[in-house]
Amino acid sequence: MGYRHRNLETRLQKYQQIFPVVAILGPRQCGKSTLIKHVLSGSPEVVFLDLQKEEDLNKLQDPVLFFRMNEHKTICLDEIQLKPDLFRVMRSLIDEDRRPNRFILSGSASLKLIQQSSESLAGRIGYLSLTPFEFDELPEMEIPNYWNRGGFPDSVLAENDEYSYIWRENFIRTYVERDIPQLGYSISSMQFRRFIRLCAHYHGQVLNYNKMASAMELSNSTIRRFLDLLEQTFLIRTLPPFETNSKKRLIKSPKLYLRDAGLLHYLLGIPTMNELLANPALGASWEGLAIEQILTVAEGVFEAGFYRTSHGVETDLVLNTPKGLILVECKASTAPAPTRGFYTSIQDLKPQQAYLLAPISGPSYPLNNTITITGIREFISLLKESFP
Repeated sequence: MGYRHRNLETRLQKYQQIFPVVAILGPRQCGKSTLIKHVLSGSPEVVFLDLQKEEDLNKLQDPVLFFRMNEHKTICLDEIQLKPDLFRVMRSLIDEDRRPNRFILSGSASLKLIQQSSESLAGRIGYLSLTPFEFDELPEMEIPNYWNRGGFPDSVLAENDEYSYIWRENFIRTYVERDIPQLGYSISSMQFRRFIRLCAHYHGQVLNYNKMASAMELSNSTIRRFLDLLEQTFLIRTLPPFETNSKKRLIKSPKLYLRDAGLLHYLLGIPTMNELLANPALGASWEGLAIEQILTVAEGVFEAGFYRTSHGVETDLVLNTPKGLILVECKASTAPAPTRGFYTSIQDLKPQQAYLLAPISGPSYPLNNTITITGIREFISLLKESFP
């Protein structure tokens, strides 16, 4: 499998010219190390350490000595969440010499989780986020294959659906049995695996902490701690309700999504696209896939949330752009039809644009004067055009 270009490459190269430290954060196995090695492939002055390897950890028994001996090279540290104490050492050395591109870090945990036991590099570090493959990074990929397998490289590019499913099974096992303990959490692997499956069944729903706590026979505080851990390790996303000045009573709890459709399907026991088409989770699966693709592009650019009133009027996604609101309703049909609730949302919020996002590959087309039907690639392209 040859290298596949990532949308993040340009930003990484730009950050290398600005910051002494650049950190790329994202779930494990999403391609962080591959991206870094590709971008640095033309530079001979690079040292790469994988902090999961004992031999590389041994080189850092005296990190100050190691860093000084390689001070004219770019030092790459993979899985930095395993050695957050290195932040303190890097800060000291960077304050002596603030030239850019001294360190490139990658991590499978969020900034919040890493900095729980580390010293801040504020002002010295630029953070980037890498997800599994975005749909537009695989131009030859058909929607059904991507939808079924998700975006993790070894899953989406597997030889067949069976191999992809086996890879996802082992990903979850390794995540539960190795990755979580390595972060310092002492949690029963059986209990945590059960909780992840419960989250898969709540995919696309408004979070109800009491129901989840009852199902797991755990306290609300434990449920919140587990959810926070899953979010900080990029397995789930919580989408907040969109705040509006409307006098209608709005739902205030966030919605829960598994960030990768392929992992969702594994956790729900759905091995193929044909079985997904017959499964009640079809609509929620498409909704999660579409929202993840949009937020990967729009996060940090536009405020995003969902709209839902206490009377059940709902829109899957609201984007607040400088030109006005964009409403998105996700429909797992090649001939989608808007619901009455979507029309009511349009009346309530008066958006600048409204879209039905469907699994189609052709160009966008208007359904009526208010609503446009579009596919993922086309919508992402339209969205980027509206960036400030």
